[in-house]
Amino acid sequence: MSIKQRRVRQFAVALLLAGPLAATPVLTPPAQAFGFGRIVYDPTNYAQNVLSAARALEQINNQISALQNQAQMLMNQARNLTSLPYSSLQQLQQSVARTQSLLSEAQQIAFDVQQIDQAFETTYGAASMTDTDRALIDGARDRWQTTVAGLQDAMRVQAGVVGNIDTNRSQMSALVGASQSATGALQATQAGNQLLALQAQQISDLTAVIAAQGRAQNLEAAQRASAQEQAREQRRRFLEPGSGYQPGSAKMFQD
Repeated sequence: MSIKQRRVRQFAVALLLAGPLAATPVLTPPAQAFGFGRIVYDPTNYAQNVLSAARALEQINNQISALQNQAQMLMNQARNLTSLPYSSLQQLQQSVARTQSLLSEAQQIAFDVQQIDQAFETTYGAASMTDTDRALIDGARDRWQTTVAGLQDAMRVQAGVVGNIDTNRSQMSALVGASQSATGALQATQAGNQLLALQAQQISDLTAVIAAQGRAQNLEAAQRASAQEQAREQRRRFLEPGSGYQPGSAKMFQD
């Protein structure tokens, strides 16, 4: 066998041995083939590159999730800051104004402290011992008219409050519907505040009815008390001894 044939044979054997080793990924030493002098495959570097790419992808996913959360938070804030499209303030103010108007139209003795004090010092005071019988009768008539006017005022206030019931019912239905369909915290809060305003308006109506009814009852009681005082004065005058019968001259026939 010649030297040239021996070298060819050695080259073939080297190729057969290098094939399986190059296909195996666990080789760590650099593979050199016949004086080429460069690395064909580095598994450690490849693994590091794959790990770096996975970490970079995870960071990108985290950033995407953070952006999505921020967008959702902004959407929620926008819904929470949206105002309620329905308002019952005007209707409630009109109902309160109607009730106040009825109270301000009180006849004779109105809801005024000074006027009440003056009336109880004069009209409903003690019966004067110097007034004429005609003056006593006129005072009793005035007190009776004031009592009747107070009863009428109370019934007018009651009628006005009853008229507000239908308006309150429709407002309550609309506010409850707006509260149930609220898209954010602000709308729910505003609906709740308007429901509280409706409740306050109903309480003010109830207060007005109680005040008007109490006024009528007090006027009636004051009238009875004044009538008793006047009756005592009239009885005193009737029982007071007078000068008696005084005879006078009389003419039976003309001269």
